[in-house]
Amino acid sequence: MDRAAGPRSASLGNFQFGAVATETIEDALLHLARQNEQAVREAVGSHGHFRFRETRFVEFIFLLSEQWCLEKSVSYQAVEILERFMVKQAEAICAQAVAQLGDSEWTEAQNWRARKEQLCSKFILRLVSCVQLASKLSFHYKIINNLTALHFLQALGYQYTKEELLESELDVLKSLDFQINRSTPLEYVETLLEVLGYNGCVVPATRLHATCLSLLDLVYLLHGPVYESLLRSAVGSATPSQLQGEQFSPVQEDFMLLAVGVIAASAFVQSHACWSQVVRHLQSITGIASESIAEFSYAVLTHGVGVSPTAVPPLQAAWAPALLSPPAAQRVGHRLQRPPASLAE
Repeated sequence: MDRAAGPRSASLGNFQFGAVATETIEDALLHLARQNEQAVREAVGSHGHFRFRETRFVEFIFLLSEQWCLEKSVSYQAVEILERFMVKQAEAICAQAVAQLGDSEWTEAQNWRARKEQLCSKFILRLVSCVQLASKLSFHYKIINNLTALHFLQALGYQYTKEELLESELDVLKSLDFQINRSTPLEYVETLLEVLGYNGCVVPATRLHATCLSLLDLVYLLHGPVYESLLRSAVGSATPSQLQGEQFSPVQEDFMLLAVGVIAASAFVQSHACWSQVVRHLQSITGIASESIAEFSYAVLTHGVGVSPTAVPPLQAAWAPALLSPPAAQRVGHRLQRPPASLAE
């Protein structure tokens, strides 16, 4: 299997903050805020959202990306592409089932079984295609070519051809209408860390960055437990109803909330005494309530590293269907249009 000469983490040592013009960071954060708001609004109107975030598959992608010496951003992008693809496949199967309601139960069962078997038999191929596509989006890093992908699949006992590999990539692209280049939570995290640096945050962005990467990995791997605990806190019940779960689904699409929660949790790990100040900075930048930021960091720390902030207030009233509401997004935009010197608290 092809491997790069240097370890994947080598590039992280060259990661620098403060090297990009302030105006660029301002534009980037405003763009992410608007993009995030749109994603949350779409989730609010979807009446519940099916997710495909199995821990074993996320771990598989992370390990494969490490084996191929890919950047962290590629890992997250591959997970997002795979999830969206699988959701599309599930929706297609359900739509077909609805269209066949007039058929006999035996015919319907046969069709369901055939579609399921086809999806399962090619799942590893689709997963590899998602990693390949993600690597091509990060073309300034290492691109996984077809030969590398075929060698990996052959090592697992699959005898695919280059033509089948290309067809698999095309199937994923067509299923997603060729819309695969979307922002990942890592972009939100790194952009917010840049702004925190300009704001004079007491914890250096470079120190927070490495911890953020580890905790973001944990959130991806422990996605279910983290968001289930947030849901229970939001509704004030240990057994939320199905309707409450559906109404809470937009929170899972809120990457801005995820980013501030991960950064706050990282600040707690790096410097407990500065945690409250970092939370206030994040609230000022994003417009997200400090209680929501604290609760998310509480969930990350509890499920990720087994510790939590000692004083997190009850948050049942702090959650809204869309945590980055239009007024909050407007406050982000207004704040970022001010001169750089005024960004500091």
